[in-house]
Amino acid sequence: MNDFRHALRSLSRTPGFVLTAILTLALGIGLATAVFTVADALLLRRLPIRDQDRVVVLWGEARQGAYNYPLGLDDAREFARQTRSLERIAFISYYGAYQTPIRDGDQISRLRSAPVSGEFFDVLGTRPLLGRALRPADDVSGAAPVVVSYAAWQRRFGGDPHVLGRQLLTYSDGVGHTIVGVMPRGLDYPRGTDFWAPVVPSGVPKDLYVIGRLAHGRAAADARDELTAFFGRAEASAWQRELRGVVHPLPRLILGDTRPALIVFAAAAGLLLLITCINVANLVLVRGLARVREIAVRSALGAGRGQVVRQLLGENALLAALGGAFGVVVAAAAVRLFVAFAPPGIPRLDEIQLNATALGGAVCITGIAMLIFALAPAVITSHVELEWVLRSDTRHSAGRRSRLTTEAMVAGQVALALLVLSAAGLIVRSLINLERADLSFQSSHLLIGELTLRRGFYDDANAQRAMLERLVPELQALPGVRTVSPVVAAPFSGNVGWDGKPVAEGQTPEQAAANPMLNMEVVTPAYFETLGIPFLRGRGFTDADRQGAPGVVIVSQSAARHYWPGTDPIGKRLRGGEKLKQVSTVVGVVPDTRYRDLREARPSVYIPLRQSFFPFAPWTLAIRTTGSPAEAVPAIRRVISETAPGVALVSAAPFKTFLEEPLAQPRLNAVLLGVFAGAAVALAAVGLFGAMATMVGQRTRELGVRMALGATAREVRRMVMRRGLRIAALGSVLGLLGALLANRLLTAMLYEVTPTDLTTLAVVTGFLVGVAALASLIPAHATTRIDAVVALRYE
Repeated sequence: MNDFRHALRSLSRTPGFVLTAILTLALGIGLATAVFTVADALLLRRLPIRDQDRVVVLWGEARQGAYNYPLGLDDAREFARQTRSLERIAFISYYGAYQTPIRDGDQISRLRSAPVSGEFFDVLGTRPLLGRALRPADDVSGAAPVVVSYAAWQRRFGGDPHVLGRQLLTYSDGVGHTIVGVMPRGLDYPRGTDFWAPVVPSGVPKDLYVIGRLAHGRAAADARDELTAFFGRAEASAWQRELRGVVHPLPRLILGDTRPALIVFAAAAGLLLLITCINVANLVLVRGLARVREIAVRSALGAGRGQVVRQLLGENALLAALGGAFGVVVAAAAVRLFVAFAPPGIPRLDEIQLNATALGGAVCITGIAMLIFALAPAVITSHVELEWVLRSDTRHSAGRRSRLTTEAMVAGQVALALLVLSAAGLIVRSLINLERADLSFQSSHLLIGELTLRRGFYDDANAQRAMLERLVPELQALPGVRTVSPVVAAPFSGNVGWDGKPVAEGQTPEQAAANPMLNMEVVTPAYFETLGIPFLRGRGFTDADRQGAPGVVIVSQSAARHYWPGTDPIGKRLRGGEKLKQVSTVVGVVPDTRYRDLREARPSVYIPLRQSFFPFAPWTLAIRTTGSPAEAVPAIRRVISETAPGVALVSAAPFKTFLEEPLAQPRLNAVLLGVFAGAAVALAAVGLFGAMATMVGQRTRELGVRMALGATAREVRRMVMRRGLRIAALGSVLGLLGALLANRLLTAMLYEVTPTDLTTLAVVTGFLVGVAALASLIPAHATTRIDAVVALRYE
């Protein structure tokens, strides 16, 4: 208790030092705790699944990779009967959680429905929070039970404990689906699910992935090999025999691609905490070396070295405790900002909050920080040569060794700051490249509307196409609407759209097998004008391109290069695929667009709506407007309801809103790493400023002598600046060497920039050296106020 009171009295005599140390610690500990909180929710906390590491998901993949293939219902059931590596098996829809229009009075809203087999929750071993889970007996024609997710229960039903028995009325078929259970928080598979429904009565095409629980003593590779052998069985189709099995642990699918970003953020937080500790250690060391006379006097009066160390550790522990307390406040604010700016696709976002685990992590981080910054300075400061210190001046007691120690720690800070700053620079450049990516079409004044159909109105592709033929001209006649065309899927839908593997006329079976999977778009003649896609060669579609007329297609540039390298593709012919004998002539070539995927321009084949061989028509509309896209929505909704009974506009949004999702994670990465980098640079600058200020204070007599012997203020200032820049240069060299190695961890997060990009490294190094020069300039400028006569007399 006496040591505690003495520590309070001692710290109260240096309020500037105390405030600087506490704020520095609060920043480092707070950001580190915030990252730990996020990592705990997304990576460390177990899912509400029994033995989660034994649950795997399987599907087929082409030998050349890139595209996933589901199993049909009959094949999935046959594989379930044959497998020995999985002790329990269920099925989930290949389409994942898809938007399902729900009628609520006169309003139509959307929930994401995931069709699963009745054994799904039995495989997971997950107990419902309310009611019951789905059962095999539910997965039969005519059944209509559903189980809602915790998030949907909270969001749509307000957490009502009496939700069991309520119904969800689907717009497409008018069937009321009875809620029989609510699943626990944290179960989010397929990603984004609002409710789970049985596969058989769902009405969704029975394209399925397999989900199973590994039998004891079996590994995931065993299940993969079994599925590969199943695809290769004699009775399988020729295209199935080209597939191989793929297996993924369920936790990895739920957590998605947040793991690389979290690892980078954790590394950045660790570096920032280390910089923080070095900074505070420097402050503590400088303060301790200035107190060597006091320590020497205490030692002369009988205090042992252990007692001195304990006293100094007590002061530093108090600093750490206060810094940790304020760090929790910083952490709470940082977590709130993370949740506010996080992209909507991040799993378990609603579970990210400060809790007992996070506070325990803050205590551990604080303890580690105290050991790092407090122990070494306390030991160094307590080791004094009693007689020499008492005979010498306090200003000289620090000596050359202490200055070198301080400067070495500052160089280390600069190196660590450059590591974080270079990572932030690469991420920011990636974001800029992604935001400036050439879409190859005009995205302004473009509205994307998604339609839904009621069952029984347009049940085949011909009826659907005929309805679109009536609807599109009516929409195009609206004031403020320039052109309209159906499109297969909403922007940036990835593999949700239609894909195909066309075969060029004259290709051998071996060449056909090596063809890439292409994006297949079914469009009207107005499509290319609607999206503003230019023609590189040939012509667009016309009203004459209809059933009964010769088949025509338009291909994108990379598709043309693949099929007919070095020759003119116009007039060449494509067959729809292995099973489709329809042959079409290429009449035009357009650029590859980034409509399906922002990161990659996809090769595409465009087919006229009137010649489409697909079993259903596209149900997304691209609408180019003359004014604000949002202003046209009410009139569009009215025309649809009047022209197409049984069709409803579920959603309509300007194209730029679809850009938010693929850009959300890169923007979040840039913001978070930018915060870490800014904090690291600020702390390094503060450390360098303190080191230079301390050097000027300790070398006042030397500087006075130099000035008395004729050195000008400019020369003295240059000497101090040179010292500071030498420290910054050493730290920068070390930081660059570290960055060249460490930035490889960022590869998965980068876009069109390499981890060793010289331009980025040069810019951030120049910026950091500039900050270091500014931090050194203020102490250097202070030397001009030294009066040589006064300095010599004082010394």
